[in-house]
Amino acid sequence: MAKRGRAGREASKAKRGTGGIRLYGRHAVEAALDNPNRTARKLFVTSEIAQKYHLPTDLPVERGDGAALARMVPGDAPHQGLVLEVDALPVVHLDQLLGGRKPLLVLDQVTDPHNVGAIIRSAAAFGAAGIITQDRHSPPESGALAKAASGALERMPWCRVTNLARALEEIAEAGYWRVGLAGEAERTLSESTRDMPTCLVLGAEGDGLRQNVAAHCDVLARLPISDAVESLNVSNAAAVALYAVTNATDTSHPAAAPNKMT
Repeated sequence: MAKRGRAGREASKAKRGTGGIRLYGRHAVEAALDNPNRTARKLFVTSEIAQKYHLPTDLPVERGDGAALARMVPGDAPHQGLVLEVDALPVVHLDQLLGGRKPLLVLDQVTDPHNVGAIIRSAAAFGAAGIITQDRHSPPESGALAKAASGALERMPWCRVTNLARALEEIAEAGYWRVGLAGEAERTLSESTRDMPTCLVLGAEGDGLRQNVAAHCDVLARLPISDAVESLNVSNAAAVALYAVTNATDTSHPAAAPNKMT
């Protein structure tokens, strides 16, 4: 059993409340109901959806019309007739992610829930071991994030740490090669990989990596994009980088088939 290191001990101290998180949309809700580590509190469905699905018998279910469910989610979010109230997922410690060949993703102050959700989806698609963010300056679990992750939030371990620099030190001690993505870097990603487990470090759009986080990377690298665009969205950059790293290190594996409520 791996020993819990400094960053592992300092994994998320955020309060894990009961209820209050509302997931919506077919993929997010189905995946949450199929996740043994997720505690569901109540399912809200439209009558139309209730006729199509075998609804869980061990969970309170309330039926309503589409307008009633729409009032439970932000703005014009597409709930697809399903809203699920859940508890937050259990805390994941950093040491639980270390020790294999699969890549890691560290996100430095990426705060948009849609971007983080999309990155989680790509991480699951390319067989990453997990993602690491800072407790502060990262979005909480939410319906919007889960919708963007399209079910992958329930399958991809997400570790929150107090200090990213300290976490990167522990990641290096575990034998990972830390590659920070930076548009101004001289070397491309393909020129910067090594035959060892890779930790990709991505910063927020616009600001990029903070100086102290960049200093805790072994190398800074850029994606070789054309002059037609200045940069890629951080979620697109994460997907491209994961594809490149998994091809280079042969750590990819087929994603698990999604589970169904039916």
